[in-house]
Amino acid sequence: MSQPISMHSHPSKQRLSWLEGIRILAAVGILLYHAQLLFTEYAYTPLPTGIRNNLAVIAEASPALGANALAAAVSWPIWFGFQAVDVFILLAGFVLVLSLRSRAYPVSAGEFIQSRLLRILWPFWTVAWLAYPVLWLIGIATNSYRPSPWDVFAGATFPLLFGFDGERLLATSGPWWFIPLVISFALISPLLWHLLNRWGTRNLLVVSLGITLLYRYGAVYHFGGHVTYSMLETPNNWLPFVSFLAKLSTFVVGMAIASAYCNHRGPLCWRPQRLVWVGLLVYALGFGAQFYRAGWVVCDLLLPVGLVMVAVVGLRSLCNIPRLAIAMGRLGTHSYSYFLIHGFVIDRTINLWVQDSLWRYWVSLPLMVVGTLVLAMIADAARPFVQRSALQLWRDLDYLLTQSPTAETTSWKPLVGDRVSYQGSRDWIVHKIETLLDEGDTYLCQISEGRRTLWVSANSLSLVEAQAIARPSSYTPVKTVV
Repeated sequence: MSQPISMHSHPSKQRLSWLEGIRILAAVGILLYHAQLLFTEYAYTPLPTGIRNNLAVIAEASPALGANALAAAVSWPIWFGFQAVDVFILLAGFVLVLSLRSRAYPVSAGEFIQSRLLRILWPFWTVAWLAYPVLWLIGIATNSYRPSPWDVFAGATFPLLFGFDGERLLATSGPWWFIPLVISFALISPLLWHLLNRWGTRNLLVVSLGITLLYRYGAVYHFGGHVTYSMLETPNNWLPFVSFLAKLSTFVVGMAIASAYCNHRGPLCWRPQRLVWVGLLVYALGFGAQFYRAGWVVCDLLLPVGLVMVAVVGLRSLCNIPRLAIAMGRLGTHSYSYFLIHGFVIDRTINLWVQDSLWRYWVSLPLMVVGTLVLAMIADAARPFVQRSALQLWRDLDYLLTQSPTAETTSWKPLVGDRVSYQGSRDWIVHKIETLLDEGDTYLCQISEGRRTLWVSANSLSLVEAQAIARPSSYTPVKTVV
């Protein structure tokens, strides 16, 4: 995988509002699911005992959430909110293809992995670094749970620092089991993109489907596992289903849908009526399959596809209202931080305030949904500062510890307003420039491409040729000394 990742044109670089809408709805669905499980003390999760038995178990569990019909109608679909996790995986494959096809210039596999990992890790680190002091203070004030020093170290360093045994990261926030899975897909994404272009969409889809079905069959019948949302006692519990192999075809399906969409083909180009009916059929098959052990082999492949098909139709229609389209586009950008934070919110809210009070539970639900969104916005707003501070600290430490300090010079001097190339994209604009310690010729630049704002070293940037030619021969760069 040493060759550059080739790119192709995409109809539009504009963010898809309905896509962001699905993301934020999925994040809210996961929050509601975990809140309901925690309040009812895990009264129901799908079991491989057939549809009739599962419906009976739901009927027994539902009174804990209220005896009226409205409470039952609201709580019933929330029991299955875990399905949104696989929606995130499918959308990750979809976005991978859109992002790569929208690039005008090639980027190496190494550069892509680095960029993708940082997009996963910086939000995670921001949430972890900000959350641990808050959790500790809440624990002191209420004489309740405080993360242990080892849990704090594991969560604040690297999210692979735990075994899939329910420890380390899970001791802080249970939903964080998902982060190593996302990292796994980031690491194999260049290979999947290469194979998509080399083998074609159909062949890659068939091969990935075969691998996933074979692995999931082994996970059910030979590895002693159960699907992640089913609370059963099996030899290896849910660990076999945490591997990316169990979700590989879901990710590739997202890639295939995006590839067809870029060529104005595929399900997203169907008529709404057809998309809804096919989506409902696929979802119904997956929904029924999850109640049988044999169905575990295929249920997680069908459920996200059906959900996304139906959601696309509904959210596309809402996007015809400009204000809703704008709102979905903005809220969707916070979905990842929302997911990272929601476990803290529901755990502290239900254990410290709601406890076993039914009316407090229903009052707290909208408060937790909105409150988590506010915290996600705060975390996303703080992330550039955290990233910049960490980068600056590293550069300063490196400068102080270098045995023979020499000014690390750039081949050009940045100016505010410069159009620069970064990681193969030429759409970045320099907004701010700072120097590090006494290194007068070493610059730290804040760059933006409209959707993202980053602080990076000027050494990782290059001036777009057309602008370099237009520059005057002498100039004074704008600098802020740190």
